[in-house]
Amino acid sequence: MFPAVHRLILPHFTSCKRQIVYVPKHKPPEQKDFEKLKDFLIANEKILVLTGAGISTESGIPDYRSEEVGLYARSNHKPIQYQEFIKYPKVRQRYWARNFVGWPRFSKIEPNATHLAITNLQKIGKVTAIVTQNVDRLHHKAGSHNVVELHGTGYIVKCLKCPYEIDREELQKELLKNNPDMRSSFSMIRPDGDVELTQEQVDKFRTPLCPKCEGPLKPDIVFFGDNVPKHRVEKVRHEVNSSDAVFVLGSSLTVYSSYRIILQAKEENKNVAILNIGPTRADDLVHLKISTKCGDILPDLCKSA
Repeated sequence: MFPAVHRLILPHFTSCKRQIVYVPKHKPPEQKDFEKLKDFLIANEKILVLTGAGISTESGIPDYRSEEVGLYARSNHKPIQYQEFIKYPKVRQRYWARNFVGWPRFSKIEPNATHLAITNLQKIGKVTAIVTQNVDRLHHKAGSHNVVELHGTGYIVKCLKCPYEIDREELQKELLKNNPDMRSSFSMIRPDGDVELTQEQVDKFRTPLCPKCEGPLKPDIVFFGDNVPKHRVEKVRHEVNSSDAVFVLGSSLTVYSSYRIILQAKEENKNVAILNIGPTRADDLVHLKISTKCGDILPDLCKSA
């Protein structure tokens, strides 16, 4: 058998129960899975890694779509729509109230064994770029570089009317000054860092405005219904073109912005491997698909790469 799997060190603020609940049911990796992925890593010198919410579940952040444990399966929550955020002050008030309460926990979440393994593969030159669908900055916390945040990040906030922007941590201090009595207890944080609040709590919240022009502030996240900025799309296309292969980790590739990366790789005759619990949109297009938890196999692959 392949070497003993590295056990995940849980963040201090998450219980083992919560950690397990956020990861979908899966089979443990088999020796043949390890050997196939090992051959993939050895055969390709410049690998682009594409990551999705499935790697952050191991740090305690739920994804949207996983059966039984994803946010859609556990609640009637619908992610915020871009046009609603732009048009309606009440929608922005609800979003920022929830984000404000959830931020202290969300910002303290730590990278897990998968993030660290990707960083190690990058250090030895196997991974040349990382494209992530996640907005949690866990790749940065793990020490990775050349990370393209496909859907933006929750760590930067921008004005919708002028060039002003502010670090999310700095904005939290301002929000706390304006909402000193805001309190909430919650059991689940969402993939974008917000939580559930009562309508009374939302109504009392003072929504942040740009200090320069008093315009609305928005996190630098591509909300549902919005488009990935063209310069970012071109950056991703360049990174795919410069790579030998694409390695998908923890993504169902349901969103087209990630799926088109696979389409480009196929057009350029590049090898594609997927490591993900459950089916993906590209299963019938790729050379290799392994269905198991990333953290149960990737750390040991680093030793053999």
